[in-house]
Amino acid sequence: MRIFKMVFSSIMFIFRFLPIMFIIYYLTPNKFKNLSLLILSLIFYSWGEPKYFIIMLLSIGVDYSISIFIEKYREKKIITKVLLFCSLIFNLGMLILFKYLNFFIENINLVLGTSLSLIYLTLPLGISFYTFQTMSYTIDVYRGKIKAERNIINFGAYVCLFPQLIAGPIVKYSDIKNELKNRKIKVNQVEEGITEFIIGMGKKVLIANNIGLLWNEIQELGINYVSTPLLWLGVIAFSFQIYFDFSGYSSMAIGLGKMLGFDFPENFNFPYISRSITEFWRRWHITLGSWFKEYVYIPMGGNRLGKKRTVVNLFIVWFLTGFWHGAKYNFIIWGLYFFFLIVIEKVFFMNYLNKYKIFSHIYAIVFIVFGWALFSFEDLLSIKYLFRMNFSLDFIYYLRNYFLVLIIAILGSTKLINNIYERFIKKNKSLECLVLMMVFILSVAYLVDSTYNPFLYFRF
Repeated sequence: MRIFKMVFSSIMFIFRFLPIMFIIYYLTPNKFKNLSLLILSLIFYSWGEPKYFIIMLLSIGVDYSISIFIEKYREKKIITKVLLFCSLIFNLGMLILFKYLNFFIENINLVLGTSLSLIYLTLPLGISFYTFQTMSYTIDVYRGKIKAERNIINFGAYVCLFPQLIAGPIVKYSDIKNELKNRKIKVNQVEEGITEFIIGMGKKVLIANNIGLLWNEIQELGINYVSTPLLWLGVIAFSFQIYFDFSGYSSMAIGLGKMLGFDFPENFNFPYISRSITEFWRRWHITLGSWFKEYVYIPMGGNRLGKKRTVVNLFIVWFLTGFWHGAKYNFIIWGLYFFFLIVIEKVFFMNYLNKYKIFSHIYAIVFIVFGWALFSFEDLLSIKYLFRMNFSLDFIYYLRNYFLVLIIAILGSTKLINNIYERFIKKNKSLECLVLMMVFILSVAYLVDSTYNPFLYFRF
């Protein structure tokens, strides 16, 4: 499919779009940089989704206009509430139309026995991310936390800023409003950006892609045909794949942002070293968790209205978190699974988990990995194959073939490699350049030689 040609970890992006983009961007005078960034971002988006180009422009126009009117009628509460409601209806309506409509139609047909026809629409790239950004912007204008952006070029550049457009991080307007209006691109910031981009590329290409092949092979064999140990090995491989895939892409986005003069928020903080599920979600997809906390959980009352209301609020947040990932029941169950674990931890186990650190880490990893099984198995009945008594030595063959990448993934998911890099490699510029060059060359060699280069979060 065409859309896969312009992911960050592609030859097309690295050797064609990126050099041309930087030449144009750096040569553009400062007062026109946002305009060039807007145009380049729209070209990037249109390369993958030309037919949904108008949706992006419409999203920019609607939220730009509504925020201006909200500020204009600030003293008239009814008008501002109606305007905010219109913004939310538009953004959520776009999500429902493209992402959830068939899910609702299928369930209506199932419950009522009707035969409504499904509507087949391609999911616009990044819609789950940029609609959350535009909603957060309009809500913040309504709350008076930020002033409405009067320059539509600046606002458009914020909405479709290409590094974080497709898969985040979810950047609030307040995160980069100063940089949008007045940013100076410094040499050290560009160097940091290049470093972050290459490290992210290594995580995505060298680790996620390679370990993803293991899970892919097991799926092709059929999860109902492989042994129980091999299936668990596959789920573990998927757990590493989705982490290095998504965190690698986020690192590449953050690095590109730095090269353009922006500081995006971090999205991952070694989630697999967590000692509880609560801690895991403070470290995993941080900007999504922050978004739900600020715009859903706290407005509903958070934990301020008693234990029962807190549980209800958590249920809603985790239902929506699962549903945000996709219009399928396995995602909803996945979200509610974490809701259940977090509530149990808060009520019964947190003191115990804080006390027994080794046990708590084992507990967290086991339940996190099982959560990824719920996430990856679209047919939830397939979960039973993880617990059947079907043992053989078939897993040894795959363990031997993927042993090195599994060890690298295990070490890479801890702070060990990062600490070695910070303490020894980063302090020696020549050594750092050599290491980064090796990672880049190996990543490019893999991309040239391999046809397997998925990006899991494209479907969300």
